[in-house]
Amino acid sequence: MEATVVCRTLGGKAGRILRDRVRGIGPRAVAVARMPESTSASFGFDRDMYDPVLVRAALLDLAVELGDRSRGRAQIARGLALAVRLAGGAIAQRTRRLPQPSAYAEDLRTGTLRLLDAMAFQRARIRRLILIAEDLRPADEGPGTQLSLDHARENRLRLEPVVDRINAKYGCRLAGPASAYRQAS
Repeated sequence: MEATVVCRTLGGKAGRILRDRVRGIGPRAVAVARMPESTSASFGFDRDMYDPVLVRAALLDLAVELGDRSRGRAQIARGLALAVRLAGGAIAQRTRRLPQPSAYAEDLRTGTLRLLDAMAFQRARIRRLILIAEDLRPADEGPGTQLSLDHARENRLRLEPVVDRINAKYGCRLAGPASAYRQAS
């Protein structure tokens, strides 16, 4: 109602432009929102961390977070990058292509742990972990479903969308892998 009154009082070209804009008609092109090409998650320790169990638990949690985010956007990752900030301020980085593009936490976890093992830390003092899912693509561009004889893996992969729905309904990160629980010690 108010726009019609304003259009009548403006009159002429300005009134027509305003009237068209109110009706959703405009000369501007519609800009399509692009999906991100990478996404990252990070975790900082309160103190220098020596315990490899807690470091692996934090990495698993980051992989689960990236998997949740990627599946929520209907994307798959083709590669992973891991950056580790050490206590002295130095940063060690490694990148790895996934054997098969995926958004499943199990595949991301396996790739992440291989990256960590490739860094060959003995007793490094770790301050921060940054995990990056790279080269994200729409999930429908990914490979088809391969039949598998590994029933345990198939069950775990079928469980992830169920966990996603539980987390969406009852709260962020309510359900997930028990080994990602960092406050164990």
